[in-house]
Amino acid sequence: MRSFVVTGGGRGVGRAVVERLAQGGHVVVLDLVGEPGEPPSGDIRRLTDDPRVTLVRGDAADPVTARRAADAAEDRAPLAGWVNNAAVFRDLPVTAPPGEVLAAVSANLALAITGCHTAVGHFLRYRRPGAVVNVSSHQAQRPVRGALPYATAKGAIEALTRAVAVDHGPAAIRTNAVALGSVETERYERYRQEHPDVDRQMAALHPLGRVGTGREVADVVAFLLSDQAGFVNGAVLPVDGGRAAQGADPEAV
Repeated sequence: MRSFVVTGGGRGVGRAVVERLAQGGHVVVLDLVGEPGEPPSGDIRRLTDDPRVTLVRGDAADPVTARRAADAAEDRAPLAGWVNNAAVFRDLPVTAPPGEVLAAVSANLALAITGCHTAVGHFLRYRRPGAVVNVSSHQAQRPVRGALPYATAKGAIEALTRAVAVDHGPAAIRTNAVALGSVETERYERYRQEHPDVDRQMAALHPLGRVGTGREVADVVAFLLSDQAGFVNGAVLPVDGGRAAQGADPEAV
């Protein structure tokens, strides 16, 4: 058996990845869930009732907490894969104070850097192959208006993915990314309730005519972590229903 760490694994896409990976190994969920000292919510408790899932509560950008998650995974089975899924959504324009913009970008980028640092260091320490998957977004290439910090961070995360793949590929450590389109999550469902026309808009944005599901993303992540992807390194794989490939049609009515 192998073990994995998934940051931000308590909900949304991260949770789907946890449930998928738990089918073949032990998964440590590293997530900020609730307040320190409070018991996890019912949703998280149901997830961690599975003996194949362990919760480590804390900030995935904190190296000490990330190390704790890696050690918790190693205690269950050899750590084989790390998924940097946790993200922060904070919109700011470039006209905001530069320090605030940089802090908003760093809030996302730090999560991936700490995760890569911890995972690669762990694989090197144990002298074993390993795999990292960073969760990016179509916005790394085609930003949505108003999402400057998020889009900038995701662009940097894709560059980080390639750099780590080049630096540590000789040690049989593979690093790849998935660039997501819109996906059905609790956050998306709340947006849908507030914007009744969103399904029609999303169908137009995605050539497959719909948004994705967490399970569809999780299947791709599981593949990239598996031996079947043993020669895939430094790739950024769109999992977006064709959204990034589609251009606007000026003749469309």
